[in-house]
Amino acid sequence: MSFSNEVKAEIISAITDKDKMYACLYGLIIFCNRFSSDEICFQSESREVADIFKTLVSEMFKNTLNISEDIAERKNGTSLYSFTVSGAESVQTVADFFRITPCSRRISIENIDNNSISNFIAGAFLSCGSITDPKTGYHLEFVINSAELCEDLSILLSSFGFSVKSVIRKNNYILYIKESENIEDLLTFMGAQSSTLEIINIKILKDVRNRVNRARNCDIANCNKTSAASVNQIQDIRLIESELGLDSLPATLREIADARLEYPEFSLNDLGEILEPPIGRSGVNHRLKRIKEIADKLREEMRESE
Repeated sequence: MSFSNEVKAEIISAITDKDKMYACLYGLIIFCNRFSSDEICFQSESREVADIFKTLVSEMFKNTLNISEDIAERKNGTSLYSFTVSGAESVQTVADFFRITPCSRRISIENIDNNSISNFIAGAFLSCGSITDPKTGYHLEFVINSAELCEDLSILLSSFGFSVKSVIRKNNYILYIKESENIEDLLTFMGAQSSTLEIINIKILKDVRNRVNRARNCDIANCNKTSAASVNQIQDIRLIESELGLDSLPATLREIADARLEYPEFSLNDLGEILEPPIGRSGVNHRLKRIKEIADKLREEMRESE
């Protein structure tokens, strides 16, 4: 099951009393695929959403509607569940019940008990919403086929502090949220607390992995830097050894030169710790710089003599 369908299944499990059922069905129907004067068509790729739609319609309207059900099997193995309310009389029954004008669907907050607005938004999400798997990114959206409904839902979500953006895609109006914290708040608001916790846990894992990767990359970079520096230092020491002999160096420089030749992989700190007495990183660096100055002077003299 996709993460989006997991969220929807959790939302459905929170629809428990009659007020919540009414508000949820209102959201499901007003954001359905088609709503005209003689037909209402609700479609979903989720078996759980199809089941709750059928259950709520049965609970609210008993057997008063002329409604048909269809399941279309797709080539990719998924199914499309369709429910169609046919006939002007049945459509008018639904429109009157929810005070919907078929030709111009608009959200009427007066229809919903204040404590059930979250269930209405949940119904809208079940009807036309989706969310990406948080392992790949953060994106929640509502795909709406009416500009007026899109505007109404945007205003409603904004009134509860949710920051939404909109775009037109393939003749549909898309309301979307990309900020993970905003998505978490909306999921919790709609009754999907476990899904919210899953997103938070995934974020924590991602953060830990990113920290480990940064630390590893830093270690690799430091190792590469140490290796490159060590190669240059050894070249300086070998030049002095071949031209002047290491015995020509002062005792402190001879000591660090021998240590570098013996331990080419050591960092400056490590080199300093094996000396007698041990010295700090800055002391090691100072001695190697003096060796470099001697080597550079030798190179310059060799160039001049050519």
